[in-house]
Amino acid sequence: QVQLVESGGGLVQAGGSLRLSCAASGSIFSFNAMGWFRQAPGKQRELVASITRGGNTKYEDSVKGRFTISRDNAKNTVYLQMNSLKPEDTAVFYCAADRFGLLRDYSGVDYWGKGTLVTVSS
Repeated sequence: QVQLVESGGGLVQAGGSLRLSCAASGSIFSFNAMGWFRQAPGKQRELVASITRGGNTKYEDSVKGRFTISRDNAKNTVYLQMNSLKPEDTAVFYCAADRFGLLRDYSGVDYWGKGTLVTVSS
């Protein structure tokens, strides 16, 4: 069973930065796409960023230019660098993996991490 373990969340002031990490128990090269979702209180879980095995990336409009997703196949880890954070970015961030698809939404997710909380204060 594949495990995804997130780390790097915490409390940061608006305008600050955080880097989230998602370490997989196996080779991330086995997944066609990986990504990050977030869920704010009272809101639906939404896809923030995704990256394919080939390195193609996709971002939700509100994070374009601020967040960067990357992957290190040697370390079996996916990262989410978050800059210029805003209070509305406050959410639990979840790592996700899609074995065969492009991870366009949560219906394609085969594996989830347990999440890491990001809190941005104003």
